[in-house]
Amino acid sequence: MSMLRRYLPILTWGAEYSGQTFINDMIVAVIVTIMLIPQSLAYALLAGLPAEIGLYASMAPLVLYAIFGTSRTLAVGPVAVASLMTAAAAGTIASQGTPEYLGAAVALALISGLLLLAMGLLRLGFLANFLSHPVISGFISASGVQIAASQLGPLLGIKADGHNLLDLVTSLWRNLGQTNLYTAAIGIASLAFLFWVRRSLQPLLRSLGVGKRIADILAKVGPAVAIAVATAVVWGFELPVRGVRIVGTIPQGLPQLSLPPLDLTLWTTILVPALLISVIGYVESISVALTLAAKRRQRIDPDQELIALGASNVGSAVSGGFPVTGGFARTVVNFEAGAETPAAGAFTAGGIALATLFLTPLLFFLPNATLAATIIVAVLSLVDLGALKRTYDYSVADFLAMAGTILATWVEGVEAGLLVGVGLSIFLHLYSTSRPHVAVVGQIAGTAHFRNVERHTVVTDPQVLSLRVDESLYFPNARFLEDRVNEAVAANPAIRHVILECPAVNAIDASALESLEAINHRLKDGGIMFHLSEVKGPVMDRLKRSHFLEELTGRIHLSQYDAVFSINPDLARRTLDAHPAAKKNRDAG
Repeated sequence: MSMLRRYLPILTWGAEYSGQTFINDMIVAVIVTIMLIPQSLAYALLAGLPAEIGLYASMAPLVLYAIFGTSRTLAVGPVAVASLMTAAAAGTIASQGTPEYLGAAVALALISGLLLLAMGLLRLGFLANFLSHPVISGFISASGVQIAASQLGPLLGIKADGHNLLDLVTSLWRNLGQTNLYTAAIGIASLAFLFWVRRSLQPLLRSLGVGKRIADILAKVGPAVAIAVATAVVWGFELPVRGVRIVGTIPQGLPQLSLPPLDLTLWTTILVPALLISVIGYVESISVALTLAAKRRQRIDPDQELIALGASNVGSAVSGGFPVTGGFARTVVNFEAGAETPAAGAFTAGGIALATLFLTPLLFFLPNATLAATIIVAVLSLVDLGALKRTYDYSVADFLAMAGTILATWVEGVEAGLLVGVGLSIFLHLYSTSRPHVAVVGQIAGTAHFRNVERHTVVTDPQVLSLRVDESLYFPNARFLEDRVNEAVAANPAIRHVILECPAVNAIDASALESLEAINHRLKDGGIMFHLSEVKGPVMDRLKRSHFLEELTGRIHLSQYDAVFSINPDLARRTLDAHPAAKKNRDAG
């Protein structure tokens, strides 16, 4: 039964479900449904798909996540970055508006879901750790800017093509003279209203005596108001005849369950984009889920989240949708509105289903410009280019990875940007660890502590070279350590002992072991003994399985002080007794 509860968390929270919890979840569902309808439509258009596909992707995934998910508040559905990546991947298969394009988008959801399910069953959630925070931050910021630029075309009523930021800007500039004034008026007014709602409505409502929770929720449903007003204006003034593009007919009814195209060539072509969408979606989801769960002291199972998101994407695919993941804005609304269980998401799916059955005729005159404004406001909140300076001030390597991700995304597209970011992160990590910090250390008078001779006033023995290596030893830095030891020994002919202090060495691979053996042999040939100190237990266990310890000319010491004491006990003791307080404590002991 415990295994069943692990894979079906609904059995845990469902057993405790009460009438009051039902009421709270239902209230939240109404709020999120109002917010999700315009977002679903907008993100479907961003993905290059018919508007109703966004509604289809907002039903089955929410129900499946309620069954398999471990977060009580995560709101699954279409999101901006996944929609952009879907458009980029499907655009390599066919042109927008064709059945092949739709088939590719649906296949992306299925492949993403299967990959996530496989990763979850194999407990491979740790693979997402290869995406560093600077890379993710840079990718999301770059994608946000690119998405916002792509929506300027619909906002102004002009054509804007391109798979990267440079192409989009060029296309916008070339077609700027064809701006439709009516469309631009609606789009800019919607944009201004939505920015005002986001920044000023909550403070205004608070000043009028509205509670913080209610005021924040009302501010989040601003897009629904903008859509209602814009739709009424377009219908009342018959603006479609003036060139204002509208959503048009949205089919009524629930989606038909079917399998996406089972074409091996298609699957092979979109496998890598599907993997990238899966990993990015998982990182985005797990980040917000863990953050909000911590506030309520709830537990999130990262591997089960892979299964839940995988099932959600499979559900989206068989119901005609495109890739989905946990949305930041919707999840925050879900949390702040008081969602107590994932059932709130299932109820939201019911609200979307009702809207698909009965409300779609009301959206016929919905202007694309207002949906574009909705997307722009949503994605710009994700952009944080100021992180470039903060990251540069802290770590140049992380800055390079972030900047490389942003530039590659803008110049080559989203997939290339992500791959460049991951590649740069791995390369810079390998480069950094290939040249670890190695310090010559000495004993601080009056203590048994050893510190860097360049940072502290210490006591040393000219016949003893104590080196502290601040990195695990593995193939990229093994030769560097050899060179560092050889250089230090060559510079001081008086050295008779070399002690390698290893408090930061968490692993020694086979290449590094060979280097340690080579160091030992060279020092032995020169009449110098080689010692190790502060070797961690797991590292020591592995060394015992080799011949290194048998051939070691020196010894393995528990601490650096023990190592120095075994070589020059008088100096070590005098140094320790140099401080009056230390001597007093030793005498008292």
